[in-house]
Amino acid sequence: QVRLVESGGGLVQSGGSLRLSCEASGSMTGTIMINAMGWYRQAPGKQRELVAAITRGGGTNYADSVKGRFTISRDNARNTVTLQMDSLKPEDTAVYYCGAGLVTTSLKYWGQGTQVTVSS
Repeated sequence: QVRLVESGGGLVQSGGSLRLSCEASGSMTGTIMINAMGWYRQAPGKQRELVAAITRGGGTNYADSVKGRFTISRDNARNTVTLQMDSLKPEDTAVYYCGAGLVTTSLKYWGQGTQVTVSS
């Protein structure tokens, strides 16, 4: 079993920065079941979409809309993943979910979500 706990998020003005963190715990944290960790987001009325994800080996996958603005990093020893979000835009407003799984494009385990709101 995998439990994901997110922290960070909140309200920021356009152009500002926020940092999201997620820690994984449980019996499967040292296994291939969390080879990939990452962040998806869901805005009102929209489908959940990939923001950024990273494998245990350091391979990354970013949405085109956040490339150059967001940076994902991971601490394998602590089972944590961090998303540094810079140059935030109002369209980045969404609930951000931490996920974990075998591959970056198919995460299986999810956190409870954290709200990110960017005001114009």
